[in-house]
Amino acid sequence: MTPAEHLGSPEHEQRAAALLARMTLREKVAQLVGFWVDEGGEVVAPMQDAMAGEEPTVEAFAAEGLGHLTRVYGTRPVDPVERVTWLRDLQHWFRTETRLGIPALVHEECLTGLAAWKAASFPTPLAWGASFDPELVQEMGEAIGTSMRTLGVHQGLAPVLDVIRDARWGRVEECMSEDPYVVGTLGTSYVRGLQSTGVIATLKHFVGYSASRAGRNLAPVHAGPRELADVLLLPFEMAVLDGGVRSVMHSYAEVDGLPVAADASLLTDLLRERWGFEGTVVADYFGIAFLHSHHAVARDLGDAAVQALTAGIDIELPTGNAYLEPLVAKVLDGAVPEALVDRAVLRALRQKSELGLLDPGFEVVVPESIDLDPPAHRAVAARLAEESLVLLTNDGTLPLAQPGRVAVIGPNADRVPALFGCYAFVNHVMGHHPDLPTGIDVPTVLDAVREEWPAAEVTYSVGCAVDDEDRSGIPAAVEAARTAEVAVLVVGDQAGLFGRGTVGEGCDRDSLELPGVQRELVEAVLDTGTPVVLVLVTGRPYAVRWALDRCAAVVQAFFPGEEGAGAIARVLSGRVNPSGRLPVSLPRSAGAQPYSYLHPVLGGTSDASTLDTTPALPFGHGLSYTTFAHTDLRVAGPTGRPEARTDDEVDVTVMVTNTGERRGADVVQLYGRDVVGSVTRPTAQLIGYRRVELGPGESAEVRFRVPTTRLALSDRSMVRVVEPGEVELWVGGSCDERETAATLDLTGSVHPVSTRDERWVRSTVGPARR
Repeated sequence: MTPAEHLGSPEHEQRAAALLARMTLREKVAQLVGFWVDEGGEVVAPMQDAMAGEEPTVEAFAAEGLGHLTRVYGTRPVDPVERVTWLRDLQHWFRTETRLGIPALVHEECLTGLAAWKAASFPTPLAWGASFDPELVQEMGEAIGTSMRTLGVHQGLAPVLDVIRDARWGRVEECMSEDPYVVGTLGTSYVRGLQSTGVIATLKHFVGYSASRAGRNLAPVHAGPRELADVLLLPFEMAVLDGGVRSVMHSYAEVDGLPVAADASLLTDLLRERWGFEGTVVADYFGIAFLHSHHAVARDLGDAAVQALTAGIDIELPTGNAYLEPLVAKVLDGAVPEALVDRAVLRALRQKSELGLLDPGFEVVVPESIDLDPPAHRAVAARLAEESLVLLTNDGTLPLAQPGRVAVIGPNADRVPALFGCYAFVNHVMGHHPDLPTGIDVPTVLDAVREEWPAAEVTYSVGCAVDDEDRSGIPAAVEAARTAEVAVLVVGDQAGLFGRGTVGEGCDRDSLELPGVQRELVEAVLDTGTPVVLVLVTGRPYAVRWALDRCAAVVQAFFPGEEGAGAIARVLSGRVNPSGRLPVSLPRSAGAQPYSYLHPVLGGTSDASTLDTTPALPFGHGLSYTTFAHTDLRVAGPTGRPEARTDDEVDVTVMVTNTGERRGADVVQLYGRDVVGSVTRPTAQLIGYRRVELGPGESAEVRFRVPTTRLALSDRSMVRVVEPGEVELWVGGSCDERETAATLDLTGSVHPVSTRDERWVRSTVGPARR
């Protein structure tokens, strides 16, 4: 039996029920909490220091059993072989020294790879979005899961399915796109890859987290029910119904005054009763206690436990602030029925059974050696980094052929941490351990440029730091640029946690200018007259419209991971033809936020306001060293005509031709617009997409099989429906570009959408029509 098949075997419910019948109340609640072995170490969760109490030994804490072991690899650097040996012995202790002999489930962060020392670190999710390559994201998920299983880890706290609403929010770099369908397809692919190895994926953060006021972390969310249903919930629905995800984590958000952690309409009515989710709902770290300490909707931890358990949260993470003694007291007082505890325990035990933890022969296997960063994983990381790089502008300077003198300048040119997001181990933990090696081989951009052009004279100047006011290095950078044929200027972000970076969890911005004095550095180097190739290594899109016309070329690299520097150098030299597309609009300014290309007519620029919201570059934009033409868009319903009933599927075909002189990959983007709706509709909506690689002069036909549910909306009664009427369809190089267009007529009655309806656009690539 494969690991994935084991998750669905039928005997697990009976095994869980038999164990439950033998349990005392305290043994039950013990299965609903985690224990953070290294909690007293680095702060890697909000309010971790305030929530931490006295640290007992795991044996003392778990005398009556334990649900989860929290981040045994991911809190501090530990040798993989030594730690898995320790874990084997601890799991043996659970089996032999606790009354019921139930091992603990081990969870870890794994957003950009397993967050552990010496483990491969892949590009950040915003880079996945730029790749528009769900198959490659699935391959990455499988690679991550393989490493986790090697270490005896059972659950990963990823992917993040929050839809980007405001570029000022620090956690943008953990998200994939401002388009919910892109998030849903890529996120579901990650789930499929990870869970194919037998490791449980966990959807984060259900729901509304990314729509916080003014882009502030943990700020209130005032999204309306239609925005929730039509934008923010869509990726979660896809990952549950189409990905079969086995765990969901609630968000910290309060939506219109009601914290999600206490909202049964979301955690039970929608998630379980409508969508049929059968896995576990886990708390975001300390999220149950936050009902008391942050949201002030609970009188104490016991009240918080009752509200969360009733709403549908099964497991409290990272430890047992509320679900141990406070919950026990509430059960004994009659404030909450023990049956609700039993409900959560059955879900937790069933999951342990599915994972094999309750098998009689369960044992953690200790390999003789462990390689968490093997060549195969690095190859996936390199491909994803290459596909994610977006060429924003180019006056013909790129690709660089054989430059004689290159000045590499900027605060992100020669720093390893610059290539990673805040949940990569390099930035999440290793900053607290400066005396230890990174644990993985990571060349910087400077290293990669020198390797790419070994005969060139490459000079380096840092110019300035990422985020301070020190300008003393700018004159040296100017001098380096003045004597070079081309300046490669590498600027951007430093990811971190809770104020320790310019982007990342708790690192929000009130400006979308480049941090610190980096703009001054760029403008000073531009003033030399030397051609400048600007490389933005960032975790969010910045307002750099001022640089787009002045620079010879601009390349956007959303934290590209351990192989990212080499990918950047290969794109600069032309060995790799850039094919990334913007998964988020490049903002005009911070004042234009929040912004999404999915806006109705009045969400765009109009004569009714002096504020221009038009982005500097639109969603879907990205250049190549070749050119592509999109022609002959055709639409056919079941009758062959450009019409279909509201519950049908539609065939949409388009011809794609590489009209340039180099081989390259195009992202074919199919957009639509509901001309008249019962509620206001976006002026453009991505319907489907497909990566296509073509040689010079080569053409292909891309066929999209579009379910009409891609045009669904929540009507005036908040029912998800497909309405009859005219739909404009087009294909172009971005949401703003219509190269070839057609019209579809949806006929018949209004179609109420159900979970049985198809959600995915299926696509194929075939030979060009003659």
